[in-house]
Amino acid sequence: MAMKKTGKRTMRGGNMLNPAPVVMVSCGSTLDEYNIITIAWTGTICSDPPMCYISVRPERHSYKLIKESGEFVINLVNKDLTPIADWCGVRSGKKYNKFFETGLTPVRATKISAPMIDECPVNLECKVTQVIPLGSHDMFLAEIVAVHVKDNLFNFKTDALELQRANLVTYSHGHYYDLGKILGKFGFSVEKKTDKK
Repeated sequence: MAMKKTGKRTMRGGNMLNPAPVVMVSCGSTLDEYNIITIAWTGTICSDPPMCYISVRPERHSYKLIKESGEFVINLVNKDLTPIADWCGVRSGKKYNKFFETGLTPVRATKISAPMIDECPVNLECKVTQVIPLGSHDMFLAEIVAVHVKDNLFNFKTDALELQRANLVTYSHGHYYDLGKILGKFGFSVEKKTDKK
């Protein structure tokens, strides 16, 4: 059987796994160290224990702060915070106090010394378990030791978390996007359909 042509263009290997989350990572152990770095190279890696990763270039200002303290907070970004997240991604903490410049509010975390960003809808407190040098970036593997979610993201009748109400954003090939409508829930493709009469 002849192979069908795909109509696709072959490119060299690159980071085309998109979209990626947009997060602001806050770090630093003292008020004068506090910094924010915007990151798209982040994700979930384990459920039990709950673990995630961020990948950071060693030359970034936040790299040393995270490596020395072994702690950071992943702060999820919503649509309203996108311009601030972008600014924090292109400005260096060596030259700017990002909390002061952006007006974001650092608040005390419960398990670690790094600050959380109060304006973000969700904050994940993380403790580094391993640092893996990869090339352009080092990967910080971390355990998520506490999660904070704004009260208005819970259904006031059922108390169920409705994270879609947070208006989170993604990053894809150099651009920011807000998330679209819900297409289904986990397992919807195999659910038994009930006849509606």
